[in-house]
Amino acid sequence: MNRRSSGVAYGLLLAGQTAAASALFWIVFPWFRQVINHIGEEHELTLSQHVAIMTFAALLHGFYWTRLRWVPVVAPFRNVFLAHLCSFWSRVSFFFGGALFSTLFFRHLPELEALPSLGRIALGVFEIVTVLFALFCYSRDLERLAKALEEPQ
Repeated sequence: MNRRSSGVAYGLLLAGQTAAASALFWIVFPWFRQVINHIGEEHELTLSQHVAIMTFAALLHGFYWTRLRWVPVVAPFRNVFLAHLCSFWSRVSFFFGGALFSTLFFRHLPELEALPSLGRIALGVFEIVTVLFALFCYSRDLERLAKALEEPQ
């Protein structure tokens, strides 16, 4: 794969990751606000929301692992300021995942009047870990781009 086609492939895969991460945010954020505003109350996601969350997390993983395996990080130019913005966005993209995890496991679950069934807890943990790991992978890709934008040619 030549540099130009690698750059196009990299751009498309990163755009896919960004779209999937954004979709996850827009699906989960309203639910997250409900959890924050009503600690200890049970908040249900609909089946379609669960499917959408897992679909976008799977897409995020698919784009990431495809890029990592077959497409090198290609910086179209060098720019320290943009490198810093990418590095910043990398950390910001993971703040939400960390806040969600912290709220659910350290603040919300201990306040519930009755814990969900073991199967439901296992499924919820699987879903949360899948999303957190997808966001972690996305943040790693943004860090790699930041490094490539900052390094001299």
